[in-house]
Amino acid sequence: MSEFQTLSRRGRMRFWGWGLEDAALTPQEEKTIRASTARFGSDLAEVPPPAESEFTLPKPRIDPPARLSALISTTRYDRLVHALGKSFADLVRMRLRQIDNPPDLVAFPKGEDDLQRLLDWASSANVAVIPFGGGSSVAGGVEPDVGDSYAAALSIDLQYLNKVVEIDRTSRAARIQAGALGPELEDQLRPHGLTLRHFPQSLQFSSLGGWIATRSGGHYASLYTHIDDFVESLHVVTPSGSLVTRRLPGSGAGPSPDRMFIGSEGTLGLITEAWMRLQDRPKHQASVSVSFPSMAKGARAVRALSQAALFPTNCRLLDPLEARNNMVGDGTAAILVLGFESADHPIDAWMARALELVSDHEGSYDRSAAAAALAPRSGGGKAPQREGAAGVWRNAFIRMPYYRDVTLGFGIVSDTFETAITWDRFDELYEAVRARTQCVIKEVAGQDAAISCRFTHIYPDGPAPYFSWSALGTKTGKLADSLARWREIKRATNEIVVDLGGTVTHHHAVGRDHRSGYEKQSPALFRSALQAAKKTLDPAGVLNPGVLIDPADRKVGARGALGKSDA
Repeated sequence: MSEFQTLSRRGRMRFWGWGLEDAALTPQEEKTIRASTARFGSDLAEVPPPAESEFTLPKPRIDPPARLSALISTTRYDRLVHALGKSFADLVRMRLRQIDNPPDLVAFPKGEDDLQRLLDWASSANVAVIPFGGGSSVAGGVEPDVGDSYAAALSIDLQYLNKVVEIDRTSRAARIQAGALGPELEDQLRPHGLTLRHFPQSLQFSSLGGWIATRSGGHYASLYTHIDDFVESLHVVTPSGSLVTRRLPGSGAGPSPDRMFIGSEGTLGLITEAWMRLQDRPKHQASVSVSFPSMAKGARAVRALSQAALFPTNCRLLDPLEARNNMVGDGTAAILVLGFESADHPIDAWMARALELVSDHEGSYDRSAAAAALAPRSGGGKAPQREGAAGVWRNAFIRMPYYRDVTLGFGIVSDTFETAITWDRFDELYEAVRARTQCVIKEVAGQDAAISCRFTHIYPDGPAPYFSWSALGTKTGKLADSLARWREIKRATNEIVVDLGGTVTHHHAVGRDHRSGYEKQSPALFRSALQAAKKTLDPAGVLNPGVLIDPADRKVGARGALGKSDA
């Protein structure tokens, strides 16, 4: 078998943390992180990152047939990279040097024929199949914890399916292979003046197929919020065969086959290609920072914006604590990062009307800065979105996973959870989530914790609030304590947002971590229908068992992030 060195054509990935092996923090980032850990005490002991040599993995439980051996790796590095995702629980377990369920085999198909041969063998040999895009899952979606009823677990990495195969400039669409990471597909579209413009936080380390399979949320705060909006048609390989949906701008012909696979998280089939609706690259961009006396007043302003059909590209409302944590405020005011962009026309009128609306809701902003943001620059465009508060927030947002890699080693528990709720219930949800989560953390960790919030996406009928929190998990260096506390808090926050009428996840997928909430918010009859569809597409029940749903004819003893003891 071959040693593929996962993602070697993009750089070697850290198996124990976020990003590439050679990623490093700047001196200023080191200083900022040390300051953040100091508030939990000066005597915290760090558990260092693990070395590959510290892991002894069990021998693969099955040998692949000779006809597939050239596609398969059993190296320790490849198995470690594919053992877990990038959630807090995943990375703490890496620090603990405890990997209970590594994949037995890791496959690297070079094309659809390879993939179909792998699925045929897995189905006949009772081998669970875990699709793997970039490995950035924070919901327990790529872990090979499939219980004891399978002969082995096979992780299938689509990294070699990474091409923009065809571009239809007339329709402004492209056929793109599912394994393409965000930067790869953008690099291939750029010479044509086109962009998908779907930029999740995980952009550098997540794939098109992963975005579609998990209903990812991306760059646009309004209008084009989810990857769903960009999917024109899909090519999917299943154990029962492959299917291609028809390219159409829209259709009223019954239930959509595309919608069946969007969000299915690899349980119904593996997406290999998609025709994606594209955008012309923006030429006009402007961003303004607006301050509000309170989160409530800011939320009312954002509701007015969302219902005015202005469709801002960026409309991130940060409550006072979130603004301070992201270094775009001092903690006394809510901050709205408001932005517009266009590839076709100047955006002055849209921004002017938006600023009128926020002013009507006690929003204040630097008028000279707003004028400068709209002023033409060399080349005819507007001020880039990477300046001012927008730039500060963006940089902190992208770098945050690297900071977490450091703080969790000191026993600091931190996490985020997001939901969506209608406007009429937002105020109640915002206050109740913070209060109830604070009580849970006080009970579990024995300390007060601050809960901050921002809007990631907005709709005319409601926002998508995104909550962040942190607490000290241990003072003894026993990361197992941190993991146990995280599990209790995670389970509680799942229950809180669903009990209050929100969704258990807005854009981070269901996986294993959110299944309890998904099963509560989705009708039981619908889940039965979904299981029936799975039985048709995946008769042997080998595709990502334990994620989203179980095969209809067996119960998967999946641990997920919340632990077997939690069952």
